[in-house]
Amino acid sequence: MVSEAGTKIAVVGIGKIARDQHLPSIARSAEFELAAAVSRHGKVDGVDNYTDLETMLRERPDIPAVALCVPPVPRYAMAVAALRAGRHVLLEKPPGTTVGEVEALVELAREKNVTLFATWHSRFAPCVEPARRWLQGKAVRHIDIVWKEDVRRWHPGQAWIWEPGGFGVFDPGINALSILTAIVQPVFVTEATLKMPENRQTPIAANLLMSSLAGFRVTADFDWRQEGPQTWDIRIETEAGLLLLSEGGSRMSIDGHEQPSGLEAEYDGIYHRFAELLKAGESDVDLAPHRLVADAFLLGRKVDVEAFHE
Repeated sequence: MVSEAGTKIAVVGIGKIARDQHLPSIARSAEFELAAAVSRHGKVDGVDNYTDLETMLRERPDIPAVALCVPPVPRYAMAVAALRAGRHVLLEKPPGTTVGEVEALVELAREKNVTLFATWHSRFAPCVEPARRWLQGKAVRHIDIVWKEDVRRWHPGQAWIWEPGGFGVFDPGINALSILTAIVQPVFVTEATLKMPENRQTPIAANLLMSSLAGFRVTADFDWRQEGPQTWDIRIETEAGLLLLSEGGSRMSIDGHEQPSGLEAEYDGIYHRFAELLKAGESDVDLAPHRLVADAFLLGRKVDVEAFHE
């Protein structure tokens, strides 16, 4: 249902990412109206609040769209419930715990004739599209990714990230891979080292080596133990010069010369894209970043490192 305020939407999972990004972007959007929130503990003022998704779906047939901001493990069942109820679904990244379950959601969305949008917020950083355009027609020689941040700062007390299906350091690392797969020819993993704390089930750091049919290689260094300044850089050597994407795609330079960039509004871009998909009656589910992570786990050589404590 579209009102003067836009398409009614419910946000499921009122945690840090919802409060920091989804709710503010919906509030700024002329294309969506927040109509309900679903959370076991969190509440949003001014809208109907529910503690379970099934109740919201049953009591609010007037809400056609749902944004799932819960962790990956419970997300599949919620997506199935929403899709079967005929609702359009936006998935926070990563879109699921496995590639296979997301492919199943794609089929269900097609069957129900509704939109499924697997979001990759870093692709909406202001310099990602300019980087893609600049790289068109240029031969890439080598790519280095350095993605290092402090897990205590970005995921305080979030135990799920250390459990199977929680992705560990690939939760932020997949952001780099989402940019990579958006701006260059397809790549595939050839080697991986996964650094596993002795008291955790997912890696706290990882090193990847990737190759492409085009002939270039990619190295990626992911680490969740960096304190102080955070590092989110992608360095691309080409026949025409060096392109550096820094600050997660918010800044770009070519041969050391800073390029103009737009405003930082990743999630605003996500919701605008979702509105476009709804209008066109289409879905957008690109699993390329997810496949790279899955292959890293398949190929990965596990190395034990010291225990991690909050």
